[in-house]
Amino acid sequence: MTIIVSDTITLENFLKLPYIDESPAWEYLNGKAIQKTMPGGKNSLLQKRLVGVIDTAGSNYEAFPELRCTCGNRSIVPDVAVVATNQIPLDENGDIISTGIDFAPAWIIEILSPDQSQTKVTGNILHCMKHGTQLGWLIDPSERSVIVYQCNCLPDLLTELDVLPVLADMNLTLSVNDIFAWLQRVK
Repeated sequence: MTIIVSDTITLENFLKLPYIDESPAWEYLNGKAIQKTMPGGKNSLLQKRLVGVIDTAGSNYEAFPELRCTCGNRSIVPDVAVVATNQIPLDENGDIISTGIDFAPAWIIEILSPDQSQTKVTGNILHCMKHGTQLGWLIDPSERSVIVYQCNCLPDLLTELDVLPVLADMNLTLSVNDIFAWLQRVK
């Protein structure tokens, strides 16, 4: 179930709310604070595996689960945000700052939960694409498919043996079947 705070607030005031990073996180869309749907087991497992695989791809990117991304008067928390290592914001001690990023990540991955609005999630991906994201994936476990969003081309629906595009300098090859095989428990 999605919870929406009915009062319209500014992005600045939203970011000051003390509860926005509680689980499930809150997002800011169209002047409203909206709590994300609680992810299930499939979502969590896919998110965990994706972060691990992307981080071991040996590139100049870091994958973050549930990282707040604020850009263009919207603040969202995608399932996975992939950020160039030279863009990761650091504090004066050289530690990553805890408030998220104030720009669109290079790659955004959303995993559709059963009670989640595909329109809202697609809107978040498209918003990030308009603000600098190079690649977006919308993974749909119930359909065993991935809709891929790339700059300057129509979205592409990939299934089964289709190889998923990744960022240009990333050494990673995954098919749609590879991703959904992670949901199978080996006995």
